[in-house]
Amino acid sequence: MIPSNIKLVQGKTNSVTCPHSDLVICIPLQYEDLVCFRDIRPGAPHHYLVVPVEHMGNCKTLKSEHVPIVKRMMEVGKSVLQKNNFSDLNDVRMGFHWPPFCSISHLHLHVLAPASQLGFLSRLIYRINSYWFITAEQLIERLQTENAAS
Repeated sequence: MIPSNIKLVQGKTNSVTCPHSDLVICIPLQYEDLVCFRDIRPGAPHHYLVVPVEHMGNCKTLKSEHVPIVKRMMEVGKSVLQKNNFSDLNDVRMGFHWPPFCSISHLHLHVLAPASQLGFLSRLIYRINSYWFITAEQLIERLQTENAAS
């Protein structure tokens, strides 16, 4: 079921548009609270985006209460990889672009595999410990640390 804030695109099966952007996407996999689809500019042989159905801002707007949704996004990412016959979950990179380096203001997790096959540009764009990309694990740790400090 597609929620009311996401509109079906007429004439395109399993396609939707987000009211917060001009993005039109094909949804091969839909879960109750998340959708997953291939990135239109793949940085790896397997490059998927996992997006909450309910609009959420970028990863910088998240609070500690959002840790469960980030973990769920990771679970869905792993599941999609396995459904697409990718089993080496030690060779996966999952993360978010850190503002202001976000082209879309709707939270979306990048799932890239195999990480060992990222091309030159993708290694820069999805680089761990950079100013513009944060891994899902790092984000969870940051959110939990912020909660403990407050």
